[in-house]
Parts: sequence; structure tokens; C-alpha cells
Amino acid sequence: MIVLWRVTQRCNLACSFCAYDRRLPGERCEADAEQIERIGALLLEHRRSTGERVLLSWLGGEPLLWRPVFDTSMRWHREHGIEISATTNGSTLHQPATVDAILESFCELTVSVDGLAAFHDNIRGRSGAWHRLRQSVRSLARKRDAMASALKLRCNVVLMHDNLEAFASLCRELVDWGIDEITFNQLGGRDRPEFYPTHRLQPRDVQTLRDLLPGLTEKLARSGVRLCASEPYLQRLHASAEGRAIDGGDCAPGEKLLFIDEFGRFAPCSFTSDNYGVPLPEVRSFKALPARFRAARLEVPSPACKDCHATHVFSKFASCP
Repeated sequence: MIVLWRVTQRCNLACSFCAYDRRLPGERCEADAEQIERIGALLLEHRRSTGERVLLSWLGGEPLLWRPVFDTSMRWHREHGIEISATTNGSTLHQPATVDAILESFCELTVSVDGLAAFHDNIRGRSGAWHRLRQSVRSLARKRDAMASALKLRCNVVLMHDNLEAFASLCRELVDWGIDEITFNQLGGRDRPEFYPTHRLQPRDVQTLRDLLPGLTEKLARSGVRLCASEPYLQRLHASAEGRAIDGGDCAPGEKLLFIDEFGRFAPCSFTSDNYGVPLPEVRSFKALPARFRAARLEVPSPACKDCHATHVFSKFASCP
């Protein structure tokens, strides 16, 4: 079971494509102490009753700014055998205490990198961010290797028309960072609809990516780095670029993946919380959630299911063609 938990809306960067850009007004919500203990109990109960591996992945905002993140990670990993990961902008990885906590309790860390230095710094609204991130990730990788830690280091890139041309160069640069795996998302229009139209991937961009991937994948593999994608995932990107919807079909909601938002609602994915979300007080066990999600989908289908953008449905982490 993979559990994705968005624990905070707070972020310290100003990414032009993101709903959690620190410049945007409004209150920033976070998961509270009651949610921590209740969800921890559910994770433990599921692992004990099924014997199934449980991977909990912290999301944000910037999840490493959420104060309980490391204490909770260490406790759940040590006491409950929960595997821990996170997706981070990497802005705190220069702090020794953060690095030590990650190496002690995390099995995966995904760092967001959107391009080479000039592009990354501009899109994330912080001068010098790329160079500090490179130094921090390389230092983390060296310490991991010295400790013989099993931590997987992954970089995820938000692909848009503006940075596609430099994608191969970025991937080759990331080899030197000590990265094990590279993934990518396409720029989406839900978070910042005003940014999307002029920066989105166009059909010709997706074709350029298709042409690039086989050779790039092979070169990276020779350096020990895995580039992830799949044919269904590329089809999803192409459909989005052409403005075509793809129905999610039977995605087995809640059977292998759960999403929890900062308000404590359980859903099959981040796109369906408003339609299928089940509040934490109503959840006694993960086992009942798949049937509940299916019933909700039959009763009132979410518009998101008619044009599914949930990356796990399209095998984002599978091998490239």
C-alpha cells in the first residue's frame, strides 16, 4: 500500500506554476496532531492485518517544513516498520540535522529540479537555489554512500515548453549529483491556470520527448541512473497536449494507493478529494475504503475520472519504452 499524505500548504519558494507559491495570499493549512496519531494507528493496523508493505510519502507545499515530519517519520519507521519517503524542493537539505533524519528514517527522497541553473532559479523565485541544491544533494549522496544507506534519491522534473530543450542536459547533470532515478510530470493547468496556456507542452513537444527518450534512457542507464516513463504515460502527455480527455477506467480506487489531504480526507488520488473524500473520523480501517470509493463513483462520478491525470494510473514509474 502506498499512502500519499499532503501535510502542509506552506512553502518557502515562489514557483510560478504552483498553488503553494509563497507569494499567493490566503491561509496555509496543515495536518494537526490528532490526524498524526489517528492515521498512524490506521497504517499500523493495515500493516499488521495484511502483512503488506506500507510506504508513506509526505507531500506539500514543502513537507520538510512541517514540524512533526522527522519525529513522526522516525517513530513510525522504528516502531511500526512503515517505509517513509517525501517529495521536497530541497531547500532544507543543507542542514545537517535534516540530512541525518532523512538517512535515519527515509527509504526514498524525491527532489524537485526543473532545469539548469538559470531556469530553475527563475521559475522557483530564488537566486542561487540551483547551485545550493546541487551542493546539498551531492553531499547527501556522498554521506548515503559512505554509510551504505539504501536511501533512493530521485529527481522529478516538471516539463513545460520552456525547459524541454534542456531536459537531456539536465538529466546528464543529475548523474553527477548521485541521483538514482529521474521522473517527470507535465505542467498542469489546475494549480495556476493563468500560467498554463503559454508554458504548457504542445503536441510537437511531446513528440520531441518521445524521440529523445530511447537514446537518453540508454545513456543514463550506462551511468546507473534509471529514467522512468511508460508508453501509457507518454500517451497521457500527448492527449493533454492535444486537449483530448482520457477516461481513467477501473483504477481500483483505494486498493493499492491512497491520498490524504491536509484536512484529513482520504481519497483515491489528489484529484478526487472533493468528490470522493472520506473524513478521517469516518475511517476505521483501510479495508472498507475501496468499496466506499467505488460506490461514490457509481453514484456521482467525479469529472476528474472522465479525464484522469493521476500519474500512477498511467504507470509513471515504469520503464521507458
